[in-house]
Amino acid sequence: MKAAVLSQLGAPLAVQTLPDPVPGTGEVIVDMAAAGVAGYTAGVFSGARNYLLELPIVPGPGGIGLVRATGPDATKLQAGDWVFCDPTIRSRDDVINPDSILLGWTAHAEAALPLHRYYHNGSYAQQLLVPTENVTALGELDPADAGRWCALSRLLVPYGGLLALDLQPSETVVINGATGGFGGAGVAVALAMGAGTVVATGRRQQSLDSLRARLGPRVVPARMTGEEEQDRRRIIELAAGRIDCVLDFLPREASAGQVRAALLAVSPGGRVVLMGGVGSGDNPNVPLPYRWLMHNNVTVRGQWMYPRDAVPRMIRMVRAGLIDLQHYDLTEFGLCDVNDAVAHAAANASPTQMTVLRPDRDTT
Repeated sequence: MKAAVLSQLGAPLAVQTLPDPVPGTGEVIVDMAAAGVAGYTAGVFSGARNYLLELPIVPGPGGIGLVRATGPDATKLQAGDWVFCDPTIRSRDDVINPDSILLGWTAHAEAALPLHRYYHNGSYAQQLLVPTENVTALGELDPADAGRWCALSRLLVPYGGLLALDLQPSETVVINGATGGFGGAGVAVALAMGAGTVVATGRRQQSLDSLRARLGPRVVPARMTGEEEQDRRRIIELAAGRIDCVLDFLPREASAGQVRAALLAVSPGGRVVLMGGVGSGDNPNVPLPYRWLMHNNVTVRGQWMYPRDAVPRMIRMVRAGLIDLQHYDLTEFGLCDVNDAVAHAAANASPTQMTVLRPDRDTT
């Protein structure tokens, strides 16, 4: 098979011929049709993000494809089925506290490196080996739409956060960092789950306005200035009532004050889930007001990725029309143009733009 290989941090990917993977018990081989390229991918490949990965590697966290072969323990999947490949692989020997990796991307911690070494190569390839439980059937699909279904990878992450928040119909939720890929997807998912008002925060007014234009009047854009107290007052004013919960997706470049501006806007009894990157590297962590949290009965928790059953539930939400994949503007590249795809994703990062690699296209 042909695959895009990263052999050295900071170097371009090279399309090489690798042995075809062979499935064992509990594994599936998928012919990859489409794989998303995130806006921060260049930072992973340069080493700037300090991801825990071992080289050489075929990168690519998940995507869309067709089942080629299954192991002997699969009872429903058939060759030729369209499937979503979930990159979140968890160890099977500790159901309470499993180690985990993102396939073709990073290990969550050093304890997960054995898992990373076995399930090593990702989706920027013609074929992908994944555990059976990481493959979910999509139903009938036009091959031309495979790239658009890569939006599942964006939608599922905030869905995990909103499930952790226990978002209820008619509630008001603040999506902090809505002009990023995951934050923008979180706005769409919150609406699909029945949120009455979604206060979408960010610094880019044009991106916020685009979200409202595409997703409707329940989206309330809130442009942030970086001044904590001013931004908090603006969030509260625009919410025009109780703020039930906050989902934070601010990137690692954001300040602790930007997190606190939204977190401390939540109403008494409210819930906060943190899924962003603040506190990474040399950036300071977020100081939390102990007594304010206690006296206001505010719940704060972290959430990494999403539960396994979120995948088929999200697919049903899309099939039911609760989420419209046509809201995304799509640009696709063949496998041989993988480096152009990485550059394009970095230059066009926005909540409504998607860059997709198509391993099923010309690989010469």
